[in-house]
Amino acid sequence: MTTFSAAVLLFFVMDPLGNIPLFLSALTPVEPARRFRIAARELLIAYGVLILFLFAGRSILRTLGISEPALTIAGGIVLFLIALKMVFPGSHGPLGEENDGEPLIVPLAIPYVAGPSALATVLLLSSQAPERRADWFVAITVAWGASAVILLAGSRLALLLGTRGLTAIERLMGMVLVASAVQMVLDGVATVIRGAH
Repeated sequence: MTTFSAAVLLFFVMDPLGNIPLFLSALTPVEPARRFRIAARELLIAYGVLILFLFAGRSILRTLGISEPALTIAGGIVLFLIALKMVFPGSHGPLGEENDGEPLIVPLAIPYVAGPSALATVLLLSSQAPERRADWFVAITVAWGASAVILLAGSRLALLLGTRGLTAIERLMGMVLVASAVQMVLDGVATVIRGAH
């Protein structure tokens, strides 16, 4: 996987356009003057978590005794479930959570930006090619940066695209992620089969 393709995959996984309505909803109880600062803070927290998983990913896997094929398959399954939520959205957030009061870490940083699928993807990249951590760092930074710009301009984009436009884009991104998730599962299964022979 190239740095660019990893950045694109992470961007789709973070789903910033689909998260615009969720961000706006979560920030509703907050004073309008503070919303930008809080959104920026949550985005920085999410970035820190993603980078932590990049550099501590292999240690986490070793500590938990998880093999790379298992992570690939599990990441594909989680990504598939998240993608289905994007294609067939419910009334709440991707994990069914409700928001009350000023958000701190949950739900904006985790799971909206640094969600299970994003963290699994970062773990997968860092465990499969640890020598390319600099490339993955660039990919994470580019994907996060693009997502941050979109989410910080969320209210304007929501007015520009409208609810239908945001929904259509989110479902299109969901379809792309479904295909990526299936490919991850197939890659994991193929690795297990090769290892068995």
